[in-house]
Amino acid sequence: MTKSILYIGNDLQINSFTATYISFFSKMLRKEGYKVKTASTRSNKGLRLIEMLGLIVRYHKTTDIVLIDTYGAMNFYYAYLVAKTCQAYHVDYIPILHGGNLPDRLRASKKFSQSLFGRAKVNIAPSKFLYDIFKAEGFINTQIIPNAIQMENYPFKKREGFAPKLLWVRRFQKRYNPIMALEVLLLLKKDYPKAELCMVGPDKDGTMKACKKFAEKHQLNVRFTGKLMKKDWAKLSKNYNFFINTTNIDNTPISVIEAMSLGLAVVSTNIGGMPMLIDHNKDGILVPVKDAKTMATEISKLVEDSEKAQLLSKNARDKVEAFAWKKVKTDWNEILNL
Repeated sequence: MTKSILYIGNDLQINSFTATYISFFSKMLRKEGYKVKTASTRSNKGLRLIEMLGLIVRYHKTTDIVLIDTYGAMNFYYAYLVAKTCQAYHVDYIPILHGGNLPDRLRASKKFSQSLFGRAKVNIAPSKFLYDIFKAEGFINTQIIPNAIQMENYPFKKREGFAPKLLWVRRFQKRYNPIMALEVLLLLKKDYPKAELCMVGPDKDGTMKACKKFAEKHQLNVRFTGKLMKKDWAKLSKNYNFFINTTNIDNTPISVIEAMSLGLAVVSTNIGGMPMLIDHNKDGILVPVKDAKTMATEISKLVEDSEKAQLLSKNARDKVEAFAWKKVKTDWNEILNL
């Protein structure tokens, strides 16, 4: 019998770089034969919540399972209210865990977390990082299923040389420390005057303005693209050799997985779930948080040692084969058909 799924999440930026998992995952589930309804595309927060809860009230009798994209910030309370509504109508639900700040939410909101996660059919963690934290907090109903990507959308490019051409993809937000990318470029410029950086993503909290001011002050070769659709930044990546992840807080971001698939040499801060995604010196490079000097030094080493950079890129591509939808879908089919 075909299962009916309600998928609750933020679907405001369909097909864009900032899209949440819902736009990709719901499409993949439909291809697997599931009946899927989603919410919400509304930008108004109040209307968005009404639509999310209304969907459950309207379709609870014909729904087999509710999937809930769950983050640690404001979205956490949306997820909590959705879960309570599911509980009221005796509908099974599965929180899909996202975000590097979700562990902080577990500790700050213990009662809400217990009600949301403790009564779930299962909590799906995309990484061992979140899985271990949830198990430590007593949520034994947690299972790992990696975030999936369509590998064909992120074709591997073998780079013969690794000039200091850097790509950064994220929202401009303090927690992702975009200014560090510019600090890295400034350090690289001393030895590589033609070093360049492309920063892809929308402004979230005014940080982009500070970054542009920094770039202008130091006469850095930086391109700010603003928000791009995923297919566009994937195409753009062919012009760059390094993907730098400067964040102060993280889980296992899909953008890094995509970069690994594309053949970019990944250099990231060693935070959250990153050391569980990247094996240092094997399929990427990890550096301390807020340490632009070490990141610049590591990039310089790879510029001078293209064979090592190529090996890191090849190993990274091999690793992310495990994130291909054709593999991940087996785990999801098992969970959804229990």
